[in-house]
Amino acid sequence: VQLQASGGGMVQAGGSLTLSCAASGSMHSFPSVAWYRQAPGKQRELVASIISAKIINYGDSVKGRFIISRDDAKNTLDLQMSSLTPEDTAIYYCNIQRRNLLYWGQGTQVTVSS
Repeated sequence: VQLQASGGGMVQAGGSLTLSCAASGSMHSFPSVAWYRQAPGKQRELVASIISAKIINYGDSVKGRFIISRDDAKNTLDLQMSSLTPEDTAIYYCNIQRRNLLYWGQGTQVTVSS
């Protein structure tokens, strides 16, 4: 399965963006999906995840601002981001997982200017 992330770009602080991750195959059999991000000089961190198809987790810094969703009919994973701050600037990566199978997308750059 290949994942193609899109939707990144440049936005001013306070703005919104929606990232999308499209899978080349069926996502239905992958119960866990997630978005991670990596800022320059920092470790990759969890942004949001859906575990076992129903448990949703958010990183502390994005709670109340970001919403993760999946559409298995379209084989897509989205991340709606609002109230963006310069601290959200990073490369955002999507992944899907089933048991010991883990696939990553190539990343999409999000830059938030103050």
